[in-house]
Amino acid sequence: MKISVDRDLCYGSAECAHRAPAVFEFVDGFGVVRPGREQTGEDPEILEAVEKCPSQAISITESPRSTPGLPDLP
Repeated sequence: MKISVDRDLCYGSAECAHRAPAVFEFVDGFGVVRPGREQTGEDPEILEAVEKCPSQAISITESPRSTPGLPDLP
């Protein structure tokens, strides 16, 4: 699962950073995913942050699966 925050939708409530501080942080007035935490599983804190985001700026998408013998997709 890949987590991302749409900066065009985020209006800086910091709910994500409050609910899942290990994954989200607040930078320049916007919620962002901490570097290296983009590929995170279905942690209940993350799912709650997605659900409770007042601007609905957080999305979780399926990560492309790696294929043996080929490099992993970003």
